[in-house]
Amino acid sequence: MPQMPVLIILAGGASSRMWPLREKSLLRFGTEPLLISQLRRYNALGFTDAIIVASPENADAIRQFTDPMRPMNVQVVVQPQPRGMGDAILQAAPVLTRPNAPIYVVQVHDVVDDALHSAMLNAYVSNPSASHIAAYQTDDYFPGGYLIVDADGRITGMVEKPAPENRPSNFVTIVAHIHPSAALLMNAIRTEYSRDDDIDTAPLVDPSGAPIPLPSPMSTRDDHYERAMDVLMKDYLFKVMPYLGVWKALKYPWHVLDVMNYFLSLIKGQVVAESAYISPAATLIGDVYIGDGAKIFPGASVVGPAYVGAGTIVGNNSLVRSSMVLNKCEVGFTTEIARSYVADGCAMHACRVLDSVFAPSVNFSAGCTTANLRIDHGYVSSTVKGQRLNSGRDKFGAIIGQGAFLSVDVMTMPGVKIGERAVVGPGTHVLHDVQNGQRVYVKQQLVITEESTDENGSH
Repeated sequence: MPQMPVLIILAGGASSRMWPLREKSLLRFGTEPLLISQLRRYNALGFTDAIIVASPENADAIRQFTDPMRPMNVQVVVQPQPRGMGDAILQAAPVLTRPNAPIYVVQVHDVVDDALHSAMLNAYVSNPSASHIAAYQTDDYFPGGYLIVDADGRITGMVEKPAPENRPSNFVTIVAHIHPSAALLMNAIRTEYSRDDDIDTAPLVDPSGAPIPLPSPMSTRDDHYERAMDVLMKDYLFKVMPYLGVWKALKYPWHVLDVMNYFLSLIKGQVVAESAYISPAATLIGDVYIGDGAKIFPGASVVGPAYVGAGTIVGNNSLVRSSMVLNKCEVGFTTEIARSYVADGCAMHACRVLDSVFAPSVNFSAGCTTANLRIDHGYVSSTVKGQRLNSGRDKFGAIIGQGAFLSVDVMTMPGVKIGERAVVGPGTHVLHDVQNGQRVYVKQQLVITEESTDENGSH
């Protein structure tokens, strides 16, 4: 029986594409952050050692959350700057106690069925000398990396984001890669570093004593891992692991809704905490989870799949359907929440939250609505880092950052994002993104006329 691979979980990188949401690996889909739920799944599959590559911004929080994972051995290392997967993998070298150990490289924000990880482990046990690369098998075009695969399933090359007509196969790479030797892979990555003129050698060394060169601040290359694998494929066996199951990746903020739907699909039956209050005049339909101390008042309906977190109130005549509402939220009178993700501490009253994502502590006042449908029923676009991107969703409301306050009768247009601590004044129609801390309001001109009378004082 070959030794169990060491997990290298990539949880660093920049989250700028997720604005106005914060660290994606710590988003909660239920009672625990995504990172922890992923770790528990890996532990259940038999993994005992994990190295999490964090960013300077999320490392302390990740350490705090992973402490209770004992007896699983979890170590956290920091990638100082988001310089690609090769750089991230090399950060794990100093804490890898077995330099030549097999490793399983995954990303925390890729959500797949456990069946894929089981299949990968089985393939590794059957052929522990080969590298095994997971690939999503699809005839539809996906803007990612494609594998060149022969008839025996051997991978001979990779092509990054080819044109649709130039795809070498229907295998799109998923970051779920088992390598039989960490040292072999890391040395190949270092070799690719040495090919770049703008690479400085850092004083860091791995347990074997080999120096680990890291990109200098001027380096623009971030493809050392992909290049290293491409070189290794010429001399070593790489096998494809086809996958047809669920694959949800958190890349843009609207992908929160896709991952939410996956976790909602795991709710089976009606799970209601003993301390929750469900009015006899309220309705629970389908697969629902109701957390500790939640209250569902008369006339309210929770329609599954749906999640209502601890301490959340669903007020009279309100509707929560196909949504996840986390802890200590107020879903006020006649509010509708449909196909949306609402984080802790949000307050809503007599409003409509449709196909939207709310960060913690959003105030959504009476009469507010997230418009979610274009007039022509086409796909909704949203702006990410200055570029208009097609969300691939024909229903898509708003993404609202932590602590934003939307006053009464605000309406957001499809695909709009509102930053943290932003304030939107009453009656405003938000047509474009609002940045962190901005105040947006409509100036109103009041016209007041006196009551007219004749000379006898009659109207």
